[in-house]
Amino acid sequence: MKQHIPNTVTCLNLFSGCLGIVFAFNGNLVFASYAILIAAVLDFLDGMLARLLKAYSELGKQLDSLADMVSFGVLPSVIIYHLFLSSVEITSLSLISYSAFIIAVFSGLRLAKFNIDTRQSENFIGLPTPANALLIASFPFMMEENNSFFMNYIMNPYSLLVFSLIMSFLLISEIPLISLKFKTLSFSENALRYTLILSSILLILLLQFAAVPIILILYILISLLQFRKTVKV
Repeated sequence: MKQHIPNTVTCLNLFSGCLGIVFAFNGNLVFASYAILIAAVLDFLDGMLARLLKAYSELGKQLDSLADMVSFGVLPSVIIYHLFLSSVEITSLSLISYSAFIIAVFSGLRLAKFNIDTRQSENFIGLPTPANALLIASFPFMMEENNSFFMNYIMNPYSLLVFSLIMSFLLISEIPLISLKFKTLSFSENALRYTLILSSILLILLLQFAAVPIILILYILISLLQFRKTVKV
């Protein structure tokens, strides 16, 4: 019975992603972003429960990837698509809006690669799909806050196109990135992880949702510092 507990949580992740897509296509991007946040929490919980219960299975592994494809691949793409449509310049650039779904395609490639890449048992190679999805989920919240600095980029179709291409590259890149899987609570063994977590909390308290892009950049920089000897230029 315990084998099905993590899978049930994974199914809730998938359900949240499906609801988020409905919200996004109805134009409610904030609720769609909440769906990504909920899916991210559930994605963390199913992995933690699988480890605690020792309930690993091939079914769970494949189900997790399929759920992530919806919640962290398709749903973020739909949000970006609607941001394209919200741009004042999109009337003459209608075809460019479909570039939003490049993120879904490369998320699928990322997840398939993760499933067969034995190097990613403890850390990541390339940007995890939840990290990319959480960044995109922050955009509607920044729009709600009317953050003028980010609004100039979020509502610009050209910057959205560049963003989609860059994030798609990062998803399948060979850049090594740390995971937040703690083997022990020792500070000396997890100094960079603790630094990332504490810095993220501080940034969120100071900047709210505008902190998310900064946290992602910090995550990549800290990872590069951790793996500086193995990164190939």
